[in-house]
Amino acid sequence: MAVPQTVTTPPTRHRGELPASMVERMTLIMDEFIGSFTRLTLEDVARRTRLPRSTAHRILDQLVRLHWLEHSSLGYSLGPRALGLGGPDGSHGEIREAAAPLLHDLHLRTGAVVHLAVLDGADVYYLDKVGGRFATAVPSRVGGRAPAHSTALGKAMLALLEPEEVDARIGARIHRLTNRTIGETAILHQELNRIRRRHGLAFERGECFPDIACVSAAVRGPEGAVASISLVGDLRTPLERTAPLVVEAARRTSLALLPGAANNDHTPEPAPAGDGNWSPEALGRFLDAGRTGEWI
Repeated sequence: MAVPQTVTTPPTRHRGELPASMVERMTLIMDEFIGSFTRLTLEDVARRTRLPRSTAHRILDQLVRLHWLEHSSLGYSLGPRALGLGGPDGSHGEIREAAAPLLHDLHLRTGAVVHLAVLDGADVYYLDKVGGRFATAVPSRVGGRAPAHSTALGKAMLALLEPEEVDARIGARIHRLTNRTIGETAILHQELNRIRRRHGLAFERGECFPDIACVSAAVRGPEGAVASISLVGDLRTPLERTAPLVVEAARRTSLALLPGAANNDHTPEPAPAGDGNWSPEALGRFLDAGRTGEWI
Protein backbone atom coordinates (compact mmCIF):
# COMPACT_ATOMS: atom_id res chain seq x y z
CA MET A 1 0.00 0.00 0.00
CA ALA A 2 1.44 3.31 -1.08
CA VAL A 3 1.82 5.96 1.55
CA PRO A 4 0.55 9.33 0.26
CA GLN A 5 3.23 12.03 0.24
CA THR A 6 2.65 15.12 2.28
CA VAL A 7 3.39 18.39 0.48
CA THR A 8 4.52 21.15 2.78
CA THR A 9 3.66 24.66 1.66
CA PRO A 10 5.24 27.76 3.12
CA PRO A 11 3.04 29.64 5.57
CA THR A 12 1.00 32.43 4.05
CA ARG A 13 1.93 35.86 5.30
CA HIS A 14 -1.06 37.93 6.29
CA ARG A 15 -1.40 41.47 5.01
CA GLY A 16 0.60 43.82 7.21
CA GLU A 17 2.67 41.01 8.74
CA LEU A 18 6.41 41.71 8.67
CA PRO A 19 8.80 39.14 7.18
CA ALA A 20 10.41 37.08 9.90
CA SER A 21 13.96 36.78 8.60
CA MET A 22 16.55 39.41 7.72
CA VAL A 23 17.00 37.87 4.26
CA GLU A 24 13.28 38.28 3.55
CA ARG A 25 13.35 41.90 4.71
CA MET A 26 16.39 42.69 2.57
CA THR A 27 14.69 41.04 -0.41
CA LEU A 28 11.56 43.05 0.25
CA ILE A 29 13.60 46.26 0.02
CA MET A 30 15.63 45.21 -3.04
CA ASP A 31 12.45 44.32 -4.92
CA GLU A 32 11.46 48.00 -4.84
CA PHE A 33 14.48 48.96 -6.99
CA ILE A 34 13.15 47.98 -10.41
CA GLY A 35 15.94 49.53 -12.50
CA SER A 36 19.28 51.29 -12.40
CA PHE A 37 17.59 54.70 -12.42
CA THR A 38 15.23 54.04 -9.50
CA ARG A 39 15.80 56.56 -6.70
CA LEU A 40 14.05 56.02 -3.35
CA THR A 41 14.28 57.90 -0.08
CA LEU A 42 14.16 56.24 3.31
CA GLU A 43 10.54 57.32 3.62
CA ASP A 44 9.74 55.78 0.22
CA VAL A 45 11.24 52.44 1.24
CA ALA A 46 9.50 52.39 4.62
CA ARG A 47 6.14 53.24 3.05
CA ARG A 48 6.37 50.74 0.20
CA THR A 49 7.68 47.82 2.26
CA ARG A 50 5.65 48.68 5.41
CA LEU A 51 8.77 48.13 7.46
CA PRO A 52 9.34 50.35 10.50
CA ARG A 53 11.43 53.34 9.53
CA SER A 54 14.23 52.38 11.93
CA THR A 55 14.32 48.83 10.55
CA ALA A 56 14.37 50.06 6.96
CA HIS A 57 17.18 52.50 7.79
CA ARG A 58 19.29 49.81 9.45
CA ILE A 59 18.91 47.41 6.51
CA LEU A 60 19.56 50.15 3.95
CA ASP A 61 22.79 51.03 5.75
CA GLN A 62 23.89 47.39 5.58
CA LEU A 63 23.04 47.17 1.88
CA VAL A 64 25.06 50.33 1.20
CA ARG A 65 28.07 48.99 3.15
CA LEU A 66 27.92 45.78 1.11
CA HIS A 67 27.60 47.77 -2.16
CA TRP A 68 24.17 46.35 -3.05
CA LEU A 69 22.88 49.94 -2.91
CA GLU A 70 24.36 53.42 -3.19
CA HIS A 71 23.27 56.46 -1.20
CA SER A 72 23.37 60.11 -2.25
CA SER A 73 21.51 63.32 -1.54
CA LEU A 74 18.81 62.17 -3.98
CA GLY A 75 18.20 58.89 -2.17
CA TYR A 76 19.12 55.25 -2.58
CA SER A 77 19.82 53.48 -5.87
CA LEU A 78 21.21 50.15 -7.04
CA GLY A 79 24.92 49.76 -6.32
CA PRO A 80 27.71 48.13 -8.32
CA ARG A 81 27.17 44.72 -6.72
CA ALA A 82 23.52 44.61 -7.75
CA LEU A 83 24.19 46.00 -11.23
CA GLY A 84 26.98 43.51 -11.76
CA LEU A 85 24.52 40.60 -11.56
CA GLY A 86 23.34 41.44 -15.05
CA GLY A 87 26.60 40.41 -16.73
CA PRO A 88 29.96 42.03 -17.43
CA ASP A 89 28.35 45.39 -18.20
CA GLY A 90 25.72 45.21 -15.46
CA SER A 91 22.48 46.90 -16.48
CA HIS A 92 24.15 49.08 -19.10
CA GLY A 93 21.92 47.56 -21.75
CA GLU A 94 19.42 50.37 -21.40
CA ILE A 95 22.17 52.97 -21.90
CA ARG A 96 23.37 51.19 -25.03
CA GLU A 97 19.82 50.90 -26.32
CA ALA A 98 19.12 54.60 -25.80
CA ALA A 99 22.41 55.68 -27.38
CA ALA A 100 22.60 53.21 -30.30
CA PRO A 101 20.62 55.17 -32.93
CA LEU A 102 22.40 58.38 -31.99
CA LEU A 103 25.84 56.74 -32.23
CA HIS A 104 25.03 55.43 -35.70
CA ASP A 105 23.66 58.81 -36.78
CA LEU A 106 26.80 60.54 -35.48
CA HIS A 107 28.99 58.12 -37.42
CA LEU A 108 26.98 58.56 -40.62
CA ARG A 109 27.12 62.35 -40.37
CA THR A 110 30.86 62.53 -39.70
CA GLY A 111 32.33 59.28 -41.01
CA ALA A 112 34.31 59.03 -37.77
CA VAL A 113 34.54 56.34 -35.10
CA VAL A 114 32.15 56.90 -32.18
CA HIS A 115 32.47 55.56 -28.63
CA LEU A 116 30.05 55.10 -25.74
CA ALA A 117 31.57 54.51 -22.30
CA VAL A 118 30.79 54.61 -18.58
CA LEU A 119 32.99 55.51 -15.63
CA ASP A 120 34.13 52.52 -13.56
CA GLY A 121 36.41 53.54 -10.73
CA ALA A 122 39.47 55.20 -12.26
CA ASP A 123 38.74 53.78 -15.72
CA VAL A 124 36.35 54.22 -18.60
CA TYR A 125 34.60 51.02 -19.69
CA TYR A 126 33.67 50.93 -23.38
CA LEU A 127 30.05 49.93 -23.95
CA ASP A 128 29.87 50.47 -27.69
CA LYS A 129 31.99 51.39 -30.70
CA VAL A 130 30.64 52.38 -34.12
CA GLY A 131 32.90 53.06 -37.07
CA GLY A 132 32.42 50.63 -39.90
CA ARG A 133 35.67 49.80 -41.70
CA PHE A 134 37.48 52.63 -39.86
CA ALA A 135 36.89 51.07 -36.43
CA THR A 136 39.89 48.75 -36.67
CA ALA A 137 42.21 51.75 -36.99
CA VAL A 138 41.32 52.83 -33.43
CA PRO A 139 42.87 50.53 -30.75
CA SER A 140 39.82 50.39 -28.49
CA ARG A 141 37.29 47.61 -28.05
CA VAL A 142 33.86 47.04 -26.55
CA GLY A 143 34.41 45.67 -23.05
CA GLY A 144 37.85 47.25 -22.87
CA ARG A 145 39.11 49.84 -20.43
CA ALA A 146 41.32 52.92 -20.40
CA PRO A 147 42.43 55.30 -17.62
CA ALA A 148 39.71 57.94 -17.32
CA HIS A 149 42.15 60.85 -16.95
CA SER A 150 43.74 60.02 -20.33
CA THR A 151 40.55 60.05 -22.40
CA ALA A 152 38.05 62.71 -23.42
CA LEU A 153 35.33 60.22 -22.45
CA GLY A 154 36.65 59.97 -18.91
CA LYS A 155 37.41 63.65 -18.44
CA ALA A 156 33.88 64.61 -19.54
CA MET A 157 32.50 62.41 -16.74
CA LEU A 158 35.12 63.32 -14.12
CA ALA A 159 34.28 67.01 -14.63
CA LEU A 160 30.81 66.34 -13.20
CA LEU A 161 32.24 64.97 -9.95
CA GLU A 162 33.32 66.86 -6.87
CA PRO A 163 37.11 67.33 -6.75
CA GLU A 164 37.34 65.11 -3.66
CA GLU A 165 35.68 62.22 -5.50
CA VAL A 166 38.00 62.70 -8.46
CA ASP A 167 40.97 62.38 -6.09
CA ALA A 168 39.45 59.28 -4.48
CA ARG A 169 38.99 57.63 -7.86
CA ILE A 170 42.22 58.62 -9.58
CA GLY A 171 44.61 58.57 -6.64
CA ALA A 172 47.68 60.67 -5.96
CA ARG A 173 49.89 59.04 -8.59
CA ILE A 174 48.67 59.22 -12.18
CA HIS A 175 49.90 56.75 -14.77
CA ARG A 176 51.01 58.30 -18.05
CA LEU A 177 50.33 56.36 -21.27
CA THR A 178 52.02 58.82 -23.64
CA ASN A 179 54.13 61.95 -23.31
CA ARG A 180 50.90 63.94 -23.70
CA THR A 181 49.02 62.24 -20.85
CA ILE A 182 48.26 64.38 -17.81
CA GLY A 183 50.61 63.19 -15.10
CA GLU A 184 49.74 65.34 -12.07
CA THR A 185 46.49 65.68 -10.16
CA ALA A 186 46.79 69.48 -9.98
CA ILE A 187 46.98 69.69 -13.78
CA LEU A 188 44.07 67.26 -14.07
CA HIS A 189 41.92 69.51 -11.88
CA GLN A 190 42.85 72.52 -14.04
CA GLU A 191 41.75 70.58 -17.12
CA LEU A 192 38.46 69.54 -15.46
CA ASN A 193 37.78 73.20 -14.61
CA ARG A 194 38.30 74.11 -18.27
CA ILE A 195 35.83 71.39 -19.24
CA ARG A 196 33.26 72.79 -16.81
CA ARG A 197 33.69 76.26 -18.33
CA ARG A 198 33.03 74.68 -21.74
CA HIS A 199 29.73 73.29 -20.38
CA GLY A 200 31.18 69.77 -20.14
CA LEU A 201 32.86 69.51 -23.53
CA ALA A 202 36.15 67.55 -23.27
CA PHE A 203 39.03 67.17 -25.72
CA GLU A 204 41.99 64.81 -25.81
CA ARG A 205 44.87 64.73 -28.31
CA GLY A 206 47.31 61.85 -28.12
CA GLU A 207 46.83 61.36 -24.37
CA CYS A 208 45.55 57.77 -24.50
CA PHE A 209 46.70 56.52 -27.90
CA PRO A 210 49.41 58.28 -29.94
CA ASP A 211 48.17 60.12 -33.05
CA ILE A 212 44.50 59.83 -31.97
CA ALA A 213 42.31 62.70 -30.82
CA CYS A 214 38.80 62.72 -29.34
CA VAL A 215 36.03 65.10 -28.37
CA SER A 216 33.45 63.98 -25.81
CA ALA A 217 30.36 65.08 -23.90
CA ALA A 218 28.72 63.40 -20.93
CA VAL A 219 25.30 61.78 -20.93
CA ARG A 220 23.69 63.26 -17.84
CA GLY A 221 21.38 61.63 -15.34
CA PRO A 222 19.80 62.71 -12.04
CA GLU A 223 23.13 62.65 -10.19
CA GLY A 224 25.60 63.62 -12.89
CA ALA A 225 27.27 61.58 -15.61
CA VAL A 226 25.60 58.33 -16.64
CA ALA A 227 27.94 57.75 -19.60
CA SER A 228 29.77 59.74 -22.25
CA ILE A 229 29.95 59.79 -26.04
CA SER A 230 33.09 60.59 -28.03
CA LEU A 231 34.03 61.20 -31.64
CA VAL A 232 37.49 60.04 -32.75
CA GLY A 233 39.90 61.57 -35.26
CA ASP A 234 43.62 61.95 -35.78
CA LEU A 235 45.70 64.77 -34.37
CA ARG A 236 44.99 66.95 -37.41
CA THR A 237 41.20 66.52 -37.29
CA PRO A 238 39.38 69.82 -36.54
CA LEU A 239 37.29 68.28 -33.79
CA GLU A 240 35.97 71.70 -32.75
CA ARG A 241 33.71 71.70 -35.81
CA THR A 242 32.16 68.34 -34.94
CA ALA A 243 31.89 69.06 -31.19
CA PRO A 244 28.33 70.44 -31.41
CA LEU A 245 27.15 67.14 -32.93
CA VAL A 246 28.64 65.22 -29.98
CA VAL A 247 26.95 67.58 -27.52
CA GLU A 248 23.62 67.05 -29.25
CA ALA A 249 24.00 63.25 -29.31
CA ALA A 250 24.78 63.20 -25.57
CA ARG A 251 21.83 65.50 -24.82
CA ARG A 252 19.39 63.38 -26.82
CA THR A 253 20.66 60.20 -25.16
CA SER A 254 20.07 61.79 -21.75
CA LEU A 255 16.51 62.66 -22.75
CA ALA A 256 15.89 59.14 -24.08
CA LEU A 257 17.01 57.65 -20.76
CA LEU A 258 15.28 60.14 -18.47
CA PRO A 259 13.17 62.97 -19.87
CA GLY A 260 14.39 66.18 -18.26
CA ALA A 261 17.72 64.68 -17.17
CA ALA A 262 19.71 66.63 -19.75
CA ASN A 263 18.62 69.88 -18.11
CA ASN A 264 19.88 68.87 -14.67
CA ASP A 265 23.13 70.58 -13.82
CA HIS A 266 25.31 68.77 -11.31
CA THR A 267 28.59 70.43 -12.30
CA PRO A 268 30.45 71.04 -9.01
CA GLU A 269 31.75 74.47 -10.08
CA PRO A 270 29.39 76.28 -12.48
CA ALA A 271 30.95 78.04 -15.43
CA PRO A 272 31.40 81.76 -14.87
CA ALA A 273 29.59 82.58 -18.10
CA GLY A 274 26.45 80.58 -17.36
CA ASP A 275 24.75 77.90 -15.33
CA GLY A 276 26.39 74.91 -17.04
CA ASN A 277 23.29 73.88 -19.02
CA TRP A 278 22.87 73.80 -22.77
CA SER A 279 19.62 75.66 -23.39
CA PRO A 280 18.02 75.11 -26.80
CA GLU A 281 18.95 78.68 -27.80
CA ALA A 282 22.58 78.35 -26.67
CA LEU A 283 22.93 74.97 -28.33
CA GLY A 284 21.48 76.40 -31.55
CA ARG A 285 24.05 79.20 -31.58
CA PHE A 286 26.79 76.72 -30.79
CA LEU A 287 25.70 74.41 -33.63
CA ASP A 288 25.68 77.34 -36.05
CA ALA A 289 29.18 78.37 -34.96
CA GLY A 290 30.43 74.84 -35.43
CA ARG A 291 29.00 74.57 -38.93
CA THR A 292 30.74 77.79 -40.04
CA GLY A 293 33.99 76.95 -38.28
CA GLU A 294 33.71 79.83 -35.82
CA TRP A 295 34.83 78.22 -32.60
CA ILE A 296 34.05 80.09 -29.39
